[in-house]
Amino acid sequence: MFRARQRRRRADGGAGGRTALSLAARHPHLVERVILQSSVGFLPWPDRLTRLGGRAVFDGRVEAGTWAILRLLLRVAPSLGLRLLLRDLSVLPVGQVLRNLSAAERSLLICLFASMRSGRGFVADMLPVPDCAAQVTQPTLVMATRHDRSVPFTHAESLVATIPSAELVVSQADSHMIWFGPGYSRLAATIAAFLA
Repeated sequence: MFRARQRRRRADGGAGGRTALSLAARHPHLVERVILQSSVGFLPWPDRLTRLGGRAVFDGRVEAGTWAILRLLLRVAPSLGLRLLLRDLSVLPVGQVLRNLSAAERSLLICLFASMRSGRGFVADMLPVPDCAAQVTQPTLVMATRHDRSVPFTHAESLVATIPSAELVVSQADSHMIWFGPGYSRLAATIAAFLA
């Protein structure tokens, strides 16, 4: 999730972490703090197989059909659809990830995935961008889990090593979706304290 608001003067990163960092580096007067959650850094990403597959199924000409198929699967076989999607987001067995989610969290994830569209965004996310991490002077909170299959933990470590005022918070979440699972209340409290 990426947001930049002049009034609040902060930038948050998720899939848009590199965009948030670029904004903070280029326009420091607009950004007071940066929060990166499960963020892609400036290391090579994704791997070659994911890049090729992603370009095939999320190209701007076919992504609407890809998401329509996923929405149909989530409607007719929600458990199967959720298993399929979570498999790419965690290094842990998908059954374990599902067991650790409450029924409400599973329902929310199904709704979230069913409402997604990527346009040309996912393909654009895979393009290399200039590394500006060393120019980010704002306090930065980097949150990541070692269980993330989508964005390796090395991205978080690299960002913390490069951004001068960065702090790493290791999530115990089972997947890339660090907002789900029993440990998120601790992360939320950390975010609130960081922004206070």
